[in-house]
Amino acid sequence: MKIARNLKVFLCSKSNTLVLLFCAKKQHRLVVQKWHFCYNNYMDSKKQTRKRRQDTKHAVYMLVNTNTNESYIGITVCGSQVNKALKVRFQKHVRRAVTENKSWALCNSIREHGAEAFSVLLVDIVRGRKPAHAIERELINECKPALNTH
Repeated sequence: MKIARNLKVFLCSKSNTLVLLFCAKKQHRLVVQKWHFCYNNYMDSKKQTRKRRQDTKHAVYMLVNTNTNESYIGITVCGSQVNKALKVRFQKHVRRAVTENKSWALCNSIREHGAEAFSVLLVDIVRGRKPAHAIERELINECKPALNTH
């Protein structure tokens, strides 16, 4: 394909690049210059999702019923706002106890004594899901909380 007098354009099939070839005669020598233009494959490729972090912060917490001194041990993902995460997680426990008809010990205790009878205590902040679950299991095995039964 000829575009200009001394300019030729080729599509290189091996590398999918566009080659501009400029030929000029200078003092009986042939001068060849090549310019490669690559096709932008970024627009055609699928949007790449970022790999999810494996070391997010988790809070190990304890819910204590102040009327009966029964406790519950759990974990939640907390990120940078630990207090907010604990508050939201407790609200989920309360909502589940009120809206769902679960016969779990924690739900029964929330229904019987009300949400105001509970206090939320932060036990530990752990980086990573597996270590957080390990600490939760260890604490449950040691303390034997009455409300952790399903």
